Amino acid sequence: QKLAAECQSAGYPGTLIPYKCDLSNEEEILSMFSAIRTLHQGVDVCINNAGLARPEPLLSGRTEGWRTMIDVNVMAVSICTREAYQSMKERNIDDGHIININSMNGHSVVPQSVVHFYSATKYAVTALTEGLRQELREARTHIRATCISPGLVETGFAFKLHDNDPERAAATYESIRCLKAEDMASAVIYVLSAPPHVQIGDIQMRPTEQIS
Repeated sequence: QKLAAECQSAGYPGTLIPYKCDLSNEEEILSMFSAIRTLHQGVDVCINNAGLARPEPLLSGRTEGWRTMIDVNVMAVSICTREAYQSMKERNIDDGHIININSMNGHSVVPQSVVHFYSATKYAVTALTEGLRQELREARTHIRATCISPGLVETGFAFKLHDNDPERAAATYESIRCLKAEDMASAVIYVLSAPPHVQIGDIQMRPTEQIS
């Protein structure tokens, strides 16, 4: 709500409408899409941006942490994608777009045990996006599907991953010049700006100084 007020006072076009939704809860997701249908007719563009990592290695991780990552990074993406498509279909929207914010961890496994399960969920997003592209084509629609796969972006991500060690989280973003949220927004705008006959499958982007 604070951000919405800031956008309005800054004179940005459009309106940011906040809506509280726990993406690990399907009922809340469905409630959100129902509200969108009632208040705004439906969804033309869906950007699945939510994602998180918990420090749960494969050999010693807690099932609870794994399940949280599956629920948010995989299940929520799938549910939101399904509901967005159904919203487009019922209104005969043929030029919609579904964009999944993936990760470079969805294309390679780095030697850091705390992100191995997270990487598995992002590999799932890679597969889900390609599967979605194929199903949209089979449905004879021109709705497009795209992944954007960033490396290190300066957000609250590391503070969630290392929630017991804020100094380590902060150091993650201090070692190199990271990508910014604005860089991600520019990539989204680029994808949406492509002509109708061009479907961008994946944008892989990382800080110039990033090693992996």
